[in-house]
Amino acid sequence: MISYGKTDIGMTRSVNQDSIFFSDKNIGNLPNLYIVADGMGGHQAGDYASAHAVSWFVEYVKNCKYVNPITILKTGIARINDMLLKEAAEHKDLKGMGTTFVAAVITEDKMYVANIGDSRLYISNEEEIKQITLDHSLVEELIRTGQLERRKVRFHPEKNIITRALGTGHEAIPDFFEIVLQKNEKILLCSDGLTNMVEDDEIRDIIMQKDFLDKICDDLITRANYYGGKDNIGVVVIEQALNEV
Repeated sequence: MISYGKTDIGMTRSVNQDSIFFSDKNIGNLPNLYIVADGMGGHQAGDYASAHAVSWFVEYVKNCKYVNPITILKTGIARINDMLLKEAAEHKDLKGMGTTFVAAVITEDKMYVANIGDSRLYISNEEEIKQITLDHSLVEELIRTGQLERRKVRFHPEKNIITRALGTGHEAIPDFFEIVLQKNEKILLCSDGLTNMVEDDEIRDIIMQKDFLDKICDDLITRANYYGGKDNIGVVVIEQALNEV
């Protein structure tokens, strides 16, 4: 696999609370690792939550004795949740902090995904883009219960209210996915600073360009900012290397 990622403060925020990690090489017993986290809280708290969730998780993986990717993702997320709660209890300026967290691991033709919050993972090819993760948000709950049409989500006044996150409760409950990958697909992890600004089909058109991945990341961020850049933007794009089947 080859990957690239980038974050941007956007057009209206004074602090960048998005954090990312991407490695195509082994991290502990994992063959690779990709993460996007979107922090929330006060001026310092959201930045602290996302940055430390990512760095602590990577450190956990480096020293983890488990081999199964889902087990590593599950135990790591639980550990990071406990650490964020402990930090918030000990430091008043961090009280109320939390972060979304979406992580992926790719082994041969399979991808293992964990997510909590409303940062997303997509798989895209020339025909379609498919959201793999399910948002843990108030508007998603309204959609599931038939109280809101999906096409109206972008303009809903409570679209930024999430129902699960790391650091907000004593039990973090992520979703897990196991996906069989196909040839010529690209994978996108991103924060809602992208998806609240840019439609899925437009995201697909950008990430399926034949450009280098750094150019694709730049184009995604540029497009989100063109439409208003109302939040921080975090993106990681992954594709198969040319010598991979």
